[in-house]
Amino acid sequence: MDDLNATIDLLPKRALARAQGPLYRQLADILREPITSGAFPVGGELPKEAMIAERFGVSLITVRQALRDLEADGLIKKRSAKPAVVTSAAPPVTLSWTFKNFADMAAFTKDASLKIKSYKKESSPLLQRHFGLSKDEQGYCLRSILGVGKQKKAQITTYFPPDIGSQLKKEDFNDVLIFRAVQRRLNIRMAVAHCTIRAEIADAVVAADLGVAEGSAILAVEMMYQSSDQRNVEFSIARHPAEMFSITYDAPNDLA
Repeated sequence: MDDLNATIDLLPKRALARAQGPLYRQLADILREPITSGAFPVGGELPKEAMIAERFGVSLITVRQALRDLEADGLIKKRSAKPAVVTSAAPPVTLSWTFKNFADMAAFTKDASLKIKSYKKESSPLLQRHFGLSKDEQGYCLRSILGVGKQKKAQITTYFPPDIGSQLKKEDFNDVLIFRAVQRRLNIRMAVAHCTIRAEIADAVVAADLGVAEGSAILAVEMMYQSSDQRNVEFSIARHPAEMFSITYDAPNDLA
């Protein structure tokens, strides 16, 4: 019991207020701090759910939701009939973003690096669809891997129409933002990017590039970049492991 009391005493003792946001999210933030600071060491147990509920004046449902969030972040492992155990002091790097303009996109990639695999001419139904090429006409395709640290975050395939692609060389793609490299090299200003997000299943090539199992869930982010004269200049598909993305939002009940 002394060990349990010592563990619970690492947490502040206060009631949570709904006015500050969802209770489970407030509680998750409170629990996260001693985990990331090392006060709750990796391999150690968190206090029992009932003790946490009593400490903060919340229900067991709220505690369990907070623990689910921490588990989703890779910080703990929940166990049946036992306290959760700390598995990591830092969550894995994830890719999530909110962007309304190109500056937001640049901020999103500030810690990333781009490894170029190949740049060559090829035929593709995507070139036909997005640039109006005939079935036998070739455009240009850049294949690359986006990484953050040692982690592979996206397999990126980028297509250019013949008149654009023929002016570019593999060495020109020296910017993690491919569209920015194109702007600099060809003095073409991208005016807008149209984004479409699709769910896919990883084939053998994608699985090998991202280090995931074949058949894994993939989130494909398609971007069509247009110039100021509304011309399609660049079409890219960035394929990410689906587990690296999450969407969190609060849905107020506005029904009468």
